[in-house]
Amino acid sequence: MSALAPRVAAYLRLIRFQHTLFALPFAYTGMLLAAGGWPGWVTFAWVTVAMAGARTTAMALNRVIDGRIDALNPRTRGREIPAGVIEPRGALTLAVAGLAAFAIAGWALNPLTFALLPVATVFMVAYPYTKRFTWACHAFLGVTIGAAAAGGWIAVTGTFDPAAWWLWLGVAAWIAGFDVVYAMLDERFDRDHRVHSVPARFGTETARRVAIGGHAVAWLALAVAAFITGLGTWGWLGLVAVAASFVHQHRLVAQRGAAEALRAFDANLWVGMIVLASVALDLALRTG
Repeated sequence: MSALAPRVAAYLRLIRFQHTLFALPFAYTGMLLAAGGWPGWVTFAWVTVAMAGARTTAMALNRVIDGRIDALNPRTRGREIPAGVIEPRGALTLAVAGLAAFAIAGWALNPLTFALLPVATVFMVAYPYTKRFTWACHAFLGVTIGAAAAGGWIAVTGTFDPAAWWLWLGVAAWIAGFDVVYAMLDERFDRDHRVHSVPARFGTETARRVAIGGHAVAWLALAVAAFITGLGTWGWLGLVAVAASFVHQHRLVAQRGAAEALRAFDANLWVGMIVLASVALDLALRTG
């Protein structure tokens, strides 16, 4: 048991388990909004399994595909694969296990979630390659992760309704915006090694404006979803808090540049939780 614990910890670091907080709360948010409240423990459990499986698959594949680039970058060469802590074969095995969990959960939920599995898988595999040929890789990542919010909705309804599209757009633009901020940390490395990103292509100042624009689109899209689903006071207060979070992180970057990019990136861990908590409270008071 003592030998197993460090191994498990290494795999959790590999997939950055704590970063599940980026997408999982929005999957739950879509689920709650679609159900108009609590959808039941069975749906909740399968949505959780689907998200955990998809997240595991995407991150493990990303680490394997980017292993060579990570080994060259001083900031990332300590990651588990370039450091030799985990073999690529082990990471691929983990990815396959995650994909199996994702597929089982999709089958258990409804026909549409299962039918969309191949599309989701293609996006998860393709994302790491986009940075090799386009600075729009941030948008591709946003679309890939943003599907979690729409997935939570579809898991309940089995349909692709307008609110699901707006939730998807909101999360996609939010993810793309903070990924641009995160890429500021590697601007020089990316430019020197022909890794494509907005900062490497256009510079830090333009990247900062692009990130602000992405977050503005994200907030407006989430506001439309809130309006369509009839959220009340608590839901809108949550969106006000999200707007404050966006302003805070962009002030950090504006004041100190790329040096504050990581702190600004980490601030996004709270965004999904704020939205989920405010939506859950709003729905509970409405149905209570």
